[in-house]
Formats: sequence, structure tokens, C-alpha cells
Amino acid sequence: MKTAWLPAAIAAALAAHPALAERTHDITPNDYFSIQGMSQVQLSADGKQAVWVQSYWDEAADKSLNDLWRVKLGQQKPERLTFSPDKESQPRIDSQGKYLYFLRAEKRGEGKQPPYNGKSQIFRMPLSGGEAVPLTREEKGVKHFELGQDSLWFSTSRSHTEQDAFTAQRSANKGPNYGHGNVDVNPIYSLNLQNFRTKLLLDDDKVVWDFDVSPDGKRLARVTTTDNELIFLEGWSHVEVYDIDAETNTVLEDSAWREQAPSPYGWLMHPKWSPDGDKLSWRIDYDGHPGQLFVAAIGDDNQVQWQLNLDRPGKATLNGSDSIWRPNSDELCYRGAEQGSVKIFCTDIDDGEQGHTRTLTDGDYVVGSYAFDGHGKTMVMSHNSLEHFYDLYQGKVGKTPHRITNINPQTDNWKLPQISRFQWTAPDGSQVEGMLELPPGYKKSDGPLPLVVQIHGGPTAATPYALQHRSYGRASFAAKGWALLSPNYRGSTGYGDKFLVELVGHEHDIEVNDIEAGVDALIKEGIADADKLAVMGWSNGGYLTNALISTTTRYKAASSGAGVFDQRLQWLLEDTPGHVLNYMEGLPWEKPEAYTHGSSLTHAGSITTPTLIHMGENDPRVPAPHAKGLYRTLRHYLNVPTELVIYPGEGHGLGKMSHRKTKMSWDLAWFEHYVLGKDLK
Repeated sequence: MKTAWLPAAIAAALAAHPALAERTHDITPNDYFSIQGMSQVQLSADGKQAVWVQSYWDEAADKSLNDLWRVKLGQQKPERLTFSPDKESQPRIDSQGKYLYFLRAEKRGEGKQPPYNGKSQIFRMPLSGGEAVPLTREEKGVKHFELGQDSLWFSTSRSHTEQDAFTAQRSANKGPNYGHGNVDVNPIYSLNLQNFRTKLLLDDDKVVWDFDVSPDGKRLARVTTTDNELIFLEGWSHVEVYDIDAETNTVLEDSAWREQAPSPYGWLMHPKWSPDGDKLSWRIDYDGHPGQLFVAAIGDDNQVQWQLNLDRPGKATLNGSDSIWRPNSDELCYRGAEQGSVKIFCTDIDDGEQGHTRTLTDGDYVVGSYAFDGHGKTMVMSHNSLEHFYDLYQGKVGKTPHRITNINPQTDNWKLPQISRFQWTAPDGSQVEGMLELPPGYKKSDGPLPLVVQIHGGPTAATPYALQHRSYGRASFAAKGWALLSPNYRGSTGYGDKFLVELVGHEHDIEVNDIEAGVDALIKEGIADADKLAVMGWSNGGYLTNALISTTTRYKAASSGAGVFDQRLQWLLEDTPGHVLNYMEGLPWEKPEAYTHGSSLTHAGSITTPTLIHMGENDPRVPAPHAKGLYRTLRHYLNVPTELVIYPGEGHGLGKMSHRKTKMSWDLAWFEHYVLGKDLK
């Protein structure tokens, strides 16, 4: 074992750290589109092969595409397994390490017949590479699947008509679209991998958001709602356990994550059976409040014998929904955000008691996804460091993992920004920090720099302590000689529960003060030029951009992307209104003062900052009327320089490569003109 491990480590070091190239390349906005991403990491049961989804931008397709990649651990030479323009996802390796199963949405010809009708189907291919064969032919495609020893289980979709007094009336008048009445529900099927016969397992007219099957194949755990509209997932979802042989269903009692929870509008997700099949874990997230991770022992009668709400270590906030039971152990592992890092924690669960919690990734790791081998002794994970984007790391559980890939070799000669944690004191005495990027080679003696304040979304999120090149500003502005501060303001994750919840009931106030204090500190330090300030953000970052320019006139330019302008409008129109209800602490008629104060529209008369406004035409999260209302306010009533950029067909994020290029080009031109005084070409 030891003699095999040492050469692997040496080979890994050589593969991941080639001869150091001289860093001569100045990062440009276009470099963003050369970066390949890594996600959904999987490890074979014998610990010898890892698979992941690798994403890349394709100019001809005008979007990001996915392929599956593999590496044999010890050889450290990644191999591309798929070459189709169709996105692959959810890779799963069988227990023998022979086959790879995954979802692919492939379209051939006119695309009318499954499995090549452009809907996601389950495909299988040899793990060594070769032809991918479709295993399902579902007309509406496969939503999710789980792989067992001799079977797999998958959910698909079908239309269900709700029955009420006006069902016949709606059916007789099919011209209009109705607010309710038709629901896409999710039957669950099993597929025998010996004879490839499909069997309907459960179809009870419910929407299934996620599911897992116990290791013995006898029980199914689901997160369900009665409607597929997203609002039903926040507060009206259930955890259910279905006994496959007895055909009986149990809905778990929910007072712990509803009535007793900090908010009734929680998002249930990711049910996961323990290796012995006796315990079930699941996650629940809340906007504005710390998420929770529950574990319950489920008896043979599907009743809960005991239940735990896990305590998190230190100031960690649960991050993501990919909790994993470590094989051959009683440890439940999960990712947690902690001061800009994202770490893997593992908690021992012993007969209804929470035991010791350990950290598998001590240090400044930013883990994206991870997996264990079948023995629970070897781990792989993706990690985004200060010097490289996401790459694969490998290690023995409990030991320091080492890097084994370099999927973005083009970055080896990039002049990287200087990234540090910058800390300051808020007006109320709280300690706040943000991620500060400075130009390569910059020294304080060089004098103050123009500053971009780049604000993360969420707000229940955080900017990581890692290298990022994003369409929202990071890396490219430092390369142009700017300082960039991305503040983890009050309400951000990874700084303790108190820091997180202090934003509730104080939007457009406490976090604005946090950010402003950070800017003041950079000016006092001599790093930022008080006369050359810009602010930008997307989603909640757009909301806070609007809040800042309606609070102060110090910013010379702003870029507001997908930002809320009016809280009442947001509650009325967005697809997740529980977000607003949590922060406003009630409905609009219950808390009118909160909605008034929390809306930048209320304070808009003070805006003088030239503002660039971005919006996706079909954004369900922050709908277009916010951007249009801000534009009307600034251009027609306040005579403030403004530009409204509408991206056709886009939702809350920009999916098209051309649209991201447009955004980055506009942001740079806008800031250089209004902050640096450059002439427009």
C-alpha cells in the first residue's frame, strides 16, 4: 500500500505543478471564457478512478457545455470520456467500477422520439470509455436517478389534472393559461440492470424534488409537494418514507423544521440513507437563517425512533446539499462555509447522540464537490485555491489531500491578483471582512487605486477566499489596475449564526453600513481613492447596489444586475416570496414600514450615480419590472445618466456566452468613463 501511494503522490505533484511558467499574461475579460469548471466529482468503490463533469464555453453554441472526464488515480492523466454537444450530468459509477451511468439530453434529427428527443435520459457507457447506450426512453425525460447494486431508480414526469369544482370549466376553455389546475407530477420507476425491465414503483400524484433508495432497495425517501410551482417547496414540502414491499407511505412529522424552526419557509432537500439503511438524513435551508441538517432513525414500521438536529462546529454555516454518509462508518459528512473557506466536516452519529465532529480539510480550502471510495478510506474533492481554479484533489481520509489535475494549464502564466482577507469594524462595533483583490505587484507605496465594490448575492451566501474570474468583476478589474473589495456583509454565511441573522429586519440598513465602513477603511489605509469609487452586484448584490446609490453619492458609477428595487413588487412577483417574508418579517400589510424602508424606490430621489442596469428578460427570481422601474426613475424623472441592458430569453443568470461578454464589456466601459474619465470610443 505504502509503496503504491508514494509514486502516486510524486506523479500527482509533477502533473499538478508543472515547471513554473513565468507569469507574463495580463488577465482580460475574454480569458474568462477559457476557464473550464469541475463539478459532481465521483470516486469508484475501489478508489482507483475518479469521474467528474467538466464545463467549458462554446462560442458556436453560445453557451456552456459539459463533458465527462476520468482520471486513474496514480497515473494522473485525465481522459475525456464524452464528446457530445449535449450536456451530461449526474455521473454514477457502479460498484464493480465497470460502467458509468449518467444523464444526457440528446437530440437527433427532428427529435420527436425518445431517447433522442432532447429530454434527459439515463445513458450507460464502459468506464474505460466507449459508446454510450440509452437505458431509458421517457417521453418527458428523466429528472433524477439513483444507482444500486443490481437496479437503478429514476423519476420522470407526467401531467396531472387537479380535481375541483371548476376542473370541467377549465377543460372546456383551453385557450387561456390558468394559474393552477395542471401539475407535472413525478412517478418513480425501477430498472432491473440484469434484464433491463422497467417497473413502476410509485405514482401517487405528487411532485418529487429529490429522492433516495435505501441500500437494500426496500425503502424510498422523498421530498414531495402537491404542486411543481417553486413556492410550494418553501414551506409546503414534506419528507416521506415509502415501504416498497408493503406499499405503505409515511409522512414524517415536521414540527422541528416548521413550527419550531426560525422560519416556516424552509427548503427541504437531499434525503440520504445511511449505509446500514436504518438512518435517514436530510437538509433544510432558509433565507436569512442558518440551515439545518437532520438525522432520524427509521424503524421497520417507518416510524421515527429518534431524531437529531445536528449542531454545527464553530461559526460554520451549512453549504450546499451534498451531505454524504462515509462508508463503513457512522459519520455523516457535509460541507460548511467558514470565513471564506468551504470545508468538509464529518460528525459521528451514535445511537441517537451526536458525537465528535472533525474537519477533513483543515486550512483554506474551498471545496466544490467530494466523494469517498467504497471503504470510506480515500477521498477526492474539487478545490478552488488562491492560485488555480477548481481542480481535483485526492487523499486518505484524515490526511492532507494533494492536487492531481491541472485542467486549466493556460492560467499558469497569468498574472494573478493579490487576494487577501481584509477586515474592518462596522459602526455598531461588529467585525466584518471581505475579499480584497489588488493588482499583481501592487504595493501600498504606489498610492491609492480606483476601487470597485463587488457585492455577492444571496444574501445567505459569501464570497470565497479563492481565485475567481467572473462576469461580475473579479480578476479582470485588478488586471486593469483597480482594487476590488467583495464584502461579506451582515447576513453572509460562515461567520456564525448571530452574524447571519442580524440582517433579518434590517435590510437597506445594517449591511449598507457594513459595506460603507469597509470602503472607509480602505480609503484610510491608503489603498482606495475616495474620488474613484464604483459599485456593482448581481441579484442581492444588485439590490445592495441600488441601496448604496440611494444612500450615498460617493460612487461615481454603478452596475446593478437583477436587483430588487421595490420589496412589495418583489413579494408579488418573484418565484420564492418566502425570501422577502423572512427579511421583512411578515406580509406587506403586516409590516408596511419594513417594506417601505427596505425598498430603494423609497429613497430613489437621492440617487445621482450614473447607473448601468442589467436584466434577464424572463427572470423569475428578480422579475424585469424592477430594472424597468429603476430605469424609468433615473432617466425620466431624475435625469441621471443610465443605460438599460435587456438580455433576451435570459433568466436570473446569463446563460449565453455572448450575453456575458456584453455585460463585461459594458461594465468596464461604464466604469472607465464615469470613474476614470476616459473618453468613449
